[in-house]
Amino acid sequence: MSWLSILGDYTYQNVVMGAAFLGIISGTLGSFAVLRGQSLLGDAISHAALPGVCLGFIVAGSRNMGSIIIGAAITGGLAALLMLALTRMSRLKTDAALGSCLSIFFAIGVVLLTYIQGTENASQGGLDAFLFGQAAATLRSDVWIMGGITFVALAILAALWKQAKLVTFDAEFARTLGMPVTLIEVLLTTMITLAVVVGLQMVGVVLMAAMIVAPAVAARQWSRHLGGMVVIAAMVGVVSGISGATLSTLGRGLATGPLIILSASAIVLVSLAIAPGRGILWEVLRLTQQRWSLQKHQILYVLYQTRLEQDESERSPWLSRSAFTAFALYRLQRQGLLTSSRRAATPGKPARQWRLTPSGVRQAQQITATFNAPQ
Repeated sequence: MSWLSILGDYTYQNVVMGAAFLGIISGTLGSFAVLRGQSLLGDAISHAALPGVCLGFIVAGSRNMGSIIIGAAITGGLAALLMLALTRMSRLKTDAALGSCLSIFFAIGVVLLTYIQGTENASQGGLDAFLFGQAAATLRSDVWIMGGITFVALAILAALWKQAKLVTFDAEFARTLGMPVTLIEVLLTTMITLAVVVGLQMVGVVLMAAMIVAPAVAARQWSRHLGGMVVIAAMVGVVSGISGATLSTLGRGLATGPLIILSASAIVLVSLAIAPGRGILWEVLRLTQQRWSLQKHQILYVLYQTRLEQDESERSPWLSRSAFTAFALYRLQRQGLLTSSRRAATPGKPARQWRLTPSGVRQAQQITATFNAPQ
């Protein structure tokens, strides 16, 4: 299959546009969820959207996307508001409130889905696809609905950018300034509900939580500022969506939703590994450099003290106990700080003897002066 034929495919165009809208809204709003310590909020809302999907189908009598989205938004919003109420008005922690809302609403959704499957309505076929998504069934009208929801959510966020930023990082300070913190939190939670609703058709109820969290987690590794994080998260979401849709098209029979999530997860892993200043690789290099610096100072200090004591016979045994120390000795030798000579090996004394060069003596004196400096 040529790229020209793929780009001209009607289904592929719908899926790519829908995935792009999903990436933009989930990456943008997911950043606030992650920074507010509500990473599982998307999971609770997405599971709570299932009864809304079923109720929307029951009311419309068919798989009408508009009624299904409205139903999912209503039940998802109710679950989010219930979670906020439980954390504010009871002693439940956020994770317990999220787990309770998720379980209750998802159980109701499964019961309603079972009820619908027991009816004789012929249009019920494929309704369970909302559990894992069915991107190939996305119509152009569905894409415009998803785009409209994305535009509305981003417009609200842009209008409340300063307030949302302050509430996210310091809600107590925002409250002292007279800001309606509760209202802003409700609006942010409602917009995350809209993001979940957009993704139901693409990735489904079960996987939508990953789409809320993954782009934001990846972006957090690359930026220390909220504005940069939001932009990068949206870009990661778009790239993940388009990549997943393309891989699904090239590999016939592969589900689009899981591939989108796998693409986002791959970006997260790469970001966690190599992001400048925060990646695991940089952390390993930093710790290795610190260990080398400490080992270098210890070796030069001990050899200098031994040199002062004129007890060369005891230099080498302490310096030859580990492979890392041996590597450090040879590295210092290449830097011109140490010199070595061989001698006849005796029990307890190695065959190689190490001494400081004039340059090594100068550095050792500086290290000794630092060690002996008054604190």
